[in-house]
Amino acid sequence: MRVISGEQGGLKLKPVPGKQTRPTTDKVKESIFNMIGPYFEGGHVLDLFAGSGALGIEALSRGMDKGFFIEAQHQAVQTIQTNLAHTKLSEKATVYKNDSLRGLKACISRDETFQLILIDPPYAKAELYIKDALEKIDRSEVLERGGLIVCETAVSSELPHFERLPIIRSERYGETKITIYERVQVDEESS
Repeated sequence: MRVISGEQGGLKLKPVPGKQTRPTTDKVKESIFNMIGPYFEGGHVLDLFAGSGALGIEALSRGMDKGFFIEAQHQAVQTIQTNLAHTKLSEKATVYKNDSLRGLKACISRDETFQLILIDPPYAKAELYIKDALEKIDRSEVLERGGLIVCETAVSSELPHFERLPIIRSERYGETKITIYERVQVDEESS
């Protein structure tokens, strides 16, 4: 597992010890960022269910200014902090040990805004977690207009559609499905 590209490209990342987290493969990670970037001119990224922090770290390496990592597992939080220190990105990052949906709610209540939100929950409960997260995002202003949400699930997962968050792309990589949403402006008269 490594940072694919950008300022920290090529640096190795540590996986979370044990089998409670499933790391995104380098191939899938590279495909995700080729679809949404591949590079950024600043902005804030929110990495929910952050695991090792690899997705958020990739976004920072590719030009995001600030990363917020939310992860409930103690070992995963330690791994994120280790990976941020190794990539010299600690000063650009804030790591919260919290349930990802509660962490999202806290970001909303603090009026934080993001240009990119990464949602990579455990596959077994992905549909439920992602539906809850998308509903919270849809009802708030936490994702800026034109901002993207990247969801990683099993191929069999069916994700909901929202008027202000249409799905703009969906790709399959083996047993993994990547679904990308974009925040759009909805004409109030047509609703």
